[in-house]
Amino acid sequence: MAAQDVTSLLRSSTVDFDFYEALYRHFHSQPELSCQESQTAAKAASLLRSLNAGYEVQQSIGGHGLVGVLKNGAGKIVLLRADMDALPVKEDTGLEYSSKVTMRDNDGIDKPVMHACGHDFHVTALLAAAERLAKMKDSWSGTLIVLFQPNEERAGGAQAMVDDGLYDKIPVPDIVLGQHVMPQRTGYVGCRVGNIMSEADSFKITLYGRGGHGSMPHRTVDPVVMAVGVVTKLQTIVSREVDPDQFAVVTVGSLQAGQTENIISDRAEVRVNVRTQNHEVRNRVLASIRRIVKGECEASGATKEALIEETTKFPLSVNDEAVTAEVHKSFEAFFGDRFDPNTPCSTASEDYSTLGSCQGKPSCFWFFGGTDEKTWDSAEKKGRLAEDIPVNHSPFFAPVVQPTLGTGIDALCLAALTFLKVS
Repeated sequence: MAAQDVTSLLRSSTVDFDFYEALYRHFHSQPELSCQESQTAAKAASLLRSLNAGYEVQQSIGGHGLVGVLKNGAGKIVLLRADMDALPVKEDTGLEYSSKVTMRDNDGIDKPVMHACGHDFHVTALLAAAERLAKMKDSWSGTLIVLFQPNEERAGGAQAMVDDGLYDKIPVPDIVLGQHVMPQRTGYVGCRVGNIMSEADSFKITLYGRGGHGSMPHRTVDPVVMAVGVVTKLQTIVSREVDPDQFAVVTVGSLQAGQTENIISDRAEVRVNVRTQNHEVRNRVLASIRRIVKGECEASGATKEALIEETTKFPLSVNDEAVTAEVHKSFEAFFGDRFDPNTPCSTASEDYSTLGSCQGKPSCFWFFGGTDEKTWDSAEKKGRLAEDIPVNHSPFFAPVVQPTLGTGIDALCLAALTFLKVS
């Protein structure tokens, strides 16, 4: 469909924003951890069915995965995807609808839970887009799939849905489309051809020492000192081993050892997260991590070889050139100067592309901003964007409801209509 036709068609239909803003606040106040998104999925399924628009709804795919399929004649099969899970973060936004939820995680530990990554916006925007596109179905033909994915934060949800026979249950899409709210000016959209989000690898490294009394360190092998050595040396990988023209991040997000101050533990656990945008760089960084861990263990007299376990892995997200060029045309026609076709590749990661790559199908992903414009402009003027603008996964992450939600709804509809055929 031509970009101007898409813009005209979209502006001819709307939804009840009051309803969806209230729905967003509901989802925000009732977050659920990865693999536990049962109530979110049930609410979304109920709303899809209540539209009475012809969506064929299937639940419990790959855990709490949910799909709605709207068949509307001949044409492309377009899949729109949203993720549903929240994070083990204690919310500190001060919002009247802030989360007070705690849940027991997969390790049996009670954790505070917050939608600190904006997945509540994603779910709400996709439900609104599902209604809006269904209202316009006399004007397009093809098949629309709306997919609500569990367990994105742990990088397992997309693959789990595929492994559970997703494409035995629904048509294989011609195109996979998705989006993410980000700490950018609200009302603005960014996309790019090629790499759009980084590859990610996470590991749990267990270091083995010899425990004992805190007053007798000479009778022990202290795993805390060993772990500190590992953590310190890991910081040199990016600064001293990666070409400055290449991108890499090595983050130690957790270091745990012992229970009290007068006991030297017999082991320490270090959790490491790596982000790269080039396979060669990735392989070099991972090899360096293994070399450093092995060397530090030998230098410290570890009682046995460290155990390095992969915990999560995200693929490199690459926007297909042809598909993205068409999405750009629609976004430029509708958003005008609020659209950036050359947004930087994000250092964050996603697993949505698995839904297309597993079938050799192209995908396109974009970002939409959630930060109040005045707040952003003030922080930018002061040179304080890093200090004053909360990012995803922060306990202070609180995108403004509008025009953030409306932009997310518009973007999903625009992208879908770009490929659905005019009747």
